[in-house]
This record gives sequence, structure tokens and C-alpha cells, in this order.
Amino acid sequence: MQQAERELDALAIRVLVVTFEPRAVARAYVSETGTRWPVLSDESRSLYREYGMDRARWRHLLGPSALLAYAREVARGRLPRWPSADPVQQGGDVLIDSEGIVRLVHVGAGPGHRPSVERLIEVCRTADGRRPPVPPAVSSQGE
Repeated sequence: MQQAERELDALAIRVLVVTFEPRAVARAYVSETGTRWPVLSDESRSLYREYGMDRARWRHLLGPSALLAYAREVARGRLPRWPSADPVQQGGDVLIDSEGIVRLVHVGAGPGHRPSVERLIEVCRTADGRRPPVPPAVSSQGE
């Protein structure tokens, strides 16, 4: 997403990174990645539960899509970091428009199971009426 930061800014899309890891780990993430977005530490995982993000299956964490995601990180010169708190906590993407309406909930089955940045931007444009509507995807635990 950081590669699309200019486009996100141009569309007035605000990004908030949520992690379940402790604040010290979240600060290390900010330092390591150089992200300029706010990072929220949700150690209780209440936001995760609210959006249906529970526990991934090990096959999703070590399956082909996860291995591809890890390979992409290595190709960029970044070694994947093993979470310090819980390696099977599902992550995902949630898009909430300026009116507070949830436009997309994507629950990732593993680290390689994410919508493309282009898909996220398209949903944002649709929510703002900038493009003809397309149904927002709601994904669950499938790979």
C-alpha cells in the first residue's frame, strides 16, 4: 500500500494500520517500514473480532499464497517478521467511508490472502460516487 500512497492521498483516503501486537512492537514496525500512517495497537483484539477476524489455519500461513507473499518481501530486501504475539491471528482490510459506512470487509486466510491495492482504491472511488457502482467483495476464510 505504501507504493500507492500518493494515489491514496489524492483520493483523500486515510489509512489506519491496526495490529494486535504490543505498542513497543508497533513502534518497531513503524521504524522498520517507515510508514507515516497512524498505527493502533489493539492488544485485546476487539476490532479484529468485530470484523470477523479470528484464527487462521496453519495451511493458510504456510500455503502457496503465503509463501508467495513471503517471497515478494524477500525480493524487496525485507525479511518477513514472525509476529511476536500470535502467528495465527487473521488480518484483513476494512474500508469505512466518510459517512461511517463499512464498504468492504476482507478477512484474510493468511498473509498472502489480501485484496489488491487497486481493488481497495476502486471500492473507495465507488463509495464516493466517482465511478459506477461495483459490488464490494466480502471475503472469508477461503484461499
